[in-house]
Amino acid sequence: MADRRKEKSPYTEDRNIPGAFEGETVTRRRLMVGSVHAFGAMATAAIGLPALGFALGPVFERQRARWEDVGTPEDFVDFTYRPKVITVESGAGEVGKTTVYVRKHNEEVDGPVKDSYDDFVAISTRCMHLGCPVRYIDASQRFVCPCHGGVYDFVGKVSGGPPVRPLDRFYTRVRRGRLEIGPRYSVNSELRRFSPRDAGQPLDGIGQYLYPRRFTTPELD
Repeated sequence: MADRRKEKSPYTEDRNIPGAFEGETVTRRRLMVGSVHAFGAMATAAIGLPALGFALGPVFERQRARWEDVGTPEDFVDFTYRPKVITVESGAGEVGKTTVYVRKHNEEVDGPVKDSYDDFVAISTRCMHLGCPVRYIDASQRFVCPCHGGVYDFVGKVSGGPPVRPLDRFYTRVRRGRLEIGPRYSVNSELRRFSPRDAGQPLDGIGQYLYPRRFTTPELD
């Protein structure tokens, strides 16, 4: 077998390839096919590599948490909420702002303080049905969504209507005598923390696996 390979001519004419010319080592058909494949690979790479980089870039990029001053700790009590407007997307003007309801931690309804981010409660106004804005009604101590009838209790758990999970929350901390609001996070029916999820995505049972965390979730300082 080795001798036969050595004796095999490199010329297409000697190998009886159709359409061969004298002195030719590569047929025109094979050259054209190879060229088309090469250009196709280059075009695919030109489109695919930037898209892949855009998709995977956040995996390797550490996002810094944004904290915003909303007042002194004494400005807030544990039996009702105080609305505050914060910026969640810088450079977007009014569109990048949102309202949060803030109060002091109340052990009777919230249980023991989990950590340094739990001394105050900051609840999002985005309904967990379709993202419509909810409003806190002090007289009934309920959060109500006027769009589709979602109702939440004092701690933000679902009391009625179509929402699939409790209202999202924001991390809080006290620095140099000022209360600061940090990144948003989601909670399940037991108020266990999860990285932010979109409205309509449940976090109980298999839901926490069907809707995994985002790569762009900022890390706390």
